[in-house]
Amino acid sequence: MSERILLVEDEEKLARMVEMELKYEGYQVEKALDGRRGLELALGGGFDLVLLDIMLPQLSGMEVLRRLRRESQVPVIMLTARDSVVDKVAGLDSGADDYITKPFAIEELLARIRAALRGKGGQAAQNVPLAAGPLVLDVEKHQVTVRGQNVELTKKEFDLLRHLLENKGRVLTREALLDAVWGFDFVGETNSVDVYIRFLRSKLDDAFGLKLIHTVRGVGYVIKEE
Repeated sequence: MSERILLVEDEEKLARMVEMELKYEGYQVEKALDGRRGLELALGGGFDLVLLDIMLPQLSGMEVLRRLRRESQVPVIMLTARDSVVDKVAGLDSGADDYITKPFAIEELLARIRAALRGKGGQAAQNVPLAAGPLVLDVEKHQVTVRGQNVELTKKEFDLLRHLLENKGRVLTREALLDAVWGFDFVGETNSVDVYIRFLRSKLDDAFGLKLIHTVRGVGYVIKEE
């Protein structure tokens, strides 16, 4: 295992502990103690994943994430002491792949890192556009359009929609979606799927007057042509 991880964290004691654990697991680690340095390193490339604290000096983690996403789709896991739904959704909508709330168990962080890295490796599929009605998803361009109009999705929303489209007409359980999109060792609740289905419906079905994403009560979700 030789994946490179950038850790952007201003709490030096926590940063040293996380660095030590990651190196023990075989990862290469580089640290930054403020947002400006973290952004500079992240934009320099060469990292497989970024662990990014929200509360940072010089540049906040949210601002680092916004600037990074203009140029890079490297997986980002937010580290935050905040536990409000608003903060979590803001991070995910800005392009974070996942978040973990402090204090956290190192085993949980490692599980989330493995899931994020596995998701990164799974995106290099052949570029075959996926479609349902007027909805088109281009894997290579990481682009979703409805009737030719671009739809802005977070990475997790994109991955969830892609998996639903790859299984169009097939009902997928919440557990199956969690395994495929979040990773088998995801530590969380199955209602994460419900939350993201609501996000997708808001941006696709509701915004464009479609009915593509269907709920099969007691089972899960399916995308069907209108």
